[in-house]
Amino acid sequence: MEIGIGLPATIPGVTGDELTEWARRADGGSFSSLGTIDRIVYPNYEPLIALAAAAAVTSRIKLLTSVLLSPLRLNTALFAKQAATLHHLSGGRLVLGLGIGGRDDDFDVSGADMSSRGRVFDRQLEEMRRIWDGEEKGLAGPVGPNLNEPPTLIIGGSVDASFRRAAEHGAGWIMGGGTPDQFRQGVEKLNAAWQAAGRSGEPRSMALAYYSLGDEAERNADAYLRDYYAFLGEDLAGMIAGSAAKDADTVKQYIAAFEQSGADEVVFFPSSSDPEQVDLLAEAAGI
Repeated sequence: MEIGIGLPATIPGVTGDELTEWARRADGGSFSSLGTIDRIVYPNYEPLIALAAAAAVTSRIKLLTSVLLSPLRLNTALFAKQAATLHHLSGGRLVLGLGIGGRDDDFDVSGADMSSRGRVFDRQLEEMRRIWDGEEKGLAGPVGPNLNEPPTLIIGGSVDASFRRAAEHGAGWIMGGGTPDQFRQGVEKLNAAWQAAGRSGEPRSMALAYYSLGDEAERNADAYLRDYYAFLGEDLAGMIAGSAAKDADTVKQYIAAFEQSGADEVVFFPSSSDPEQVDLLAEAAGI
C-alpha cells in the first residue's frame, strides 16, 4: 500500500515558503502523493493553484486533489483546461479526485445550486472527458492543452451514485473520512459497481486520515481540526480532532488497518504547516 501526504494548504496562516518546502521534502522521500482538500469559504489555498506551486518544485510525486468540489466550478470547459494545464506542466502527475460537496456557504458564495449538484456533476464528468479527448469546440479546434493521457480520475463520496460515477468515469474511489470498517464497506460497493459497469481490471481505492506529531501534536490537532470542522458542531469536530494520529504507533495502526481493509493508498493530512511534519510522518510510517 502506498502512503501519501497532504499539503498544509488548508491550514490558516500557511506561507508559500512553507508549502513549497513541504512539497520538496515529500518529493525527496518515498511518499506517493501530495494531497489537497477543497473548500471555498475558509482561509485556505485553492487546490489546483497550490498543486501548481508544488509541481514547480517537485519532479516525482503525484499531485492529488482529495477531493476537489467539481460543481462549484461553474465553467466546466475552463475547469477542464485548468486541470489539463496542471497535468501537462507536471509531466502527467495529476490525480484528479472529485466530489460534489455539501456546505451551503460554499455553494452560496459560488453562485451554484446545491440541490442540483449531483446532476451537474454527472454532466461535468461527461464534458470533461470529451474535452480531454480532444473534442473540437470552436474555430481553433479543441480546448487544449493537448494531452497524451488525461488526468487520473478518482471519485469521492459515500452514496450509491458516487460508486456508479467511479465505475462509469473514473479509475477508482476515495473515502474522504471514516473508519477502516467503513472503508471496507465502501470498497465492496465500489467493486459491485465496477462489475455492473462491465469494467475490466481492478478499481483503485484510497482513504484519508489526519495526523499531528511532535511536542505540540495535541494542541495543533485540536486547534486546526476543531476550527476546520466547526460547521459540523462542537462534538463531531472534537471527535475528528481526537481521531488524528498523534504518535508513531497510531500512524502504524492506521496504515495496517486501512491496508487490511483493501486500500491501495492512504493519504495523511497534517494539522500544522511546519515542514518538519513531513519528516516526522516519514519516520513514523517507516518509509
